[in-house]
This record gives sequence, C-alpha cells and structure tokens, in this order.
Amino acid sequence: MAHVLIIEDEKDLAAGLRDNLEFEKHTVAHAATGAEATQALAQRLPDLVLLDLMLPDADGFDLCKRFRDAGHTMPIIILSARGQEIDKVRGLELGADDYVTKPFSLRELLARVSAALRRSAPAGAPGSTESFRIGERTVDLRRQKVIAGREELPLGYYESEILRMLHQNAGQAVSRADLLERIWGAGVYPADRTVDNHIVSLRRKLEPDPKKPKHILTAHAVGYKLVV
Repeated sequence: MAHVLIIEDEKDLAAGLRDNLEFEKHTVAHAATGAEATQALAQRLPDLVLLDLMLPDADGFDLCKRFRDAGHTMPIIILSARGQEIDKVRGLELGADDYVTKPFSLRELLARVSAALRRSAPAGAPGSTESFRIGERTVDLRRQKVIAGREELPLGYYESEILRMLHQNAGQAVSRADLLERIWGAGVYPADRTVDNHIVSLRRKLEPDPKKPKHILTAHAVGYKLVV
C-alpha cells in the first residue's frame, strides 16, 4: 500500500482516480490547486504523485520542478491533454518519471502506478555503481542527479534506470524491448516512443550538443548504446 497525491482540478476525474486507487488499497490525498498541493506535500510526503499540468493557479511543469528542486524523489506521473512530444520531453527533463496523455486507459494508468511504486526504491544490480562519469558530467543515481559543474539536473526514475542499464552494458547496444521489459516490466505497455522521449531528455542533460550526441548513441534498428 502507498500514499498517492492526486493533483487534478477536474473533480470527476479526481474522484474516479481516488476510488480506483483506494480499491487497490492505497491511501489518497487530493489537491485541486498548486497551493493545495504544496500544503498536502507539507502535511504528508506521498509515495507517488499524479500531476495535472493545467491547474487554476499553477503550471504543472513548475510544480514538478519545484518538487525536484526541494529534493523530493517520489515518482511523478504527469497526466495531461497536451500530447505533443515537446511537452512530454519537457516533463521528463524537469524530473517527471512518466507522462500519460488524456484520455487514458485507467487499467494502463494503474499498471504504471504499480510499476512506478515497485521500482521507486530499487537496489542496485550486482556489479553496478551509483555514481559514474559520462564525458564531463557526473551521474549520481542515488540522488537522481546529473552534475554539470555547479548545476544539478534532476533525473526521473525511468531516466535513472535507463542510464543504469546502459552503463551496465556500456559500449554495447541495448534494445528498446529489453529496456521496456526490464524497467517498465512485463504487462505494462507504454507508448511506442516512451523510451525515445526519455533518451531525448537524457541527451539534453548529458550531451554537449544533444543534436550531435557523443555518449548516448542510436543503434539503428536495435536501440541505444552508451559511450562514456
């Protein structure tokens, strides 16, 4: 069981999410505004956040950034009617773990919630390291940060796990199918470009020139390869 914070101003949608999450034995708090969300977070730190982008008094992207800047590492799943790739990548860049476009399948969302909660405090795989260099930047998986000089960029859970898996197989191509199965898990079916969107976000955080990547390379017809 987990404590889930729903930040959503559509009352019917929030009520439906609450009912289904409580049926799954989770406890649920609801905030309809950014101010209410900040207050709810101060009262009890959630294990997972479902975050709408369009709130009456706040931008969901700003809230996501604020949560990560404050050091909160719980999974954040964005719920939004804005389905353009640029919005999805922006959310991932700011530290969101997942992005679900409205309208969505409730069954799929619940599967993503369960998967995110199972993996929210993963143990490192044998032989793995929690901190390593990629080019001129340091990746700290424990703190979910990319350190570039004095700047620290947040990593979402899935970004961290993609980097972990690529680093464990540095120099070798890792297929999208392997990434999806090992990180998202069997029975969870994210959108076709889910991995690609995370890679775009990771390149912006790690590459000197994201349009000409030197470290996270595309292995055509396969997946991706890390060159440290």
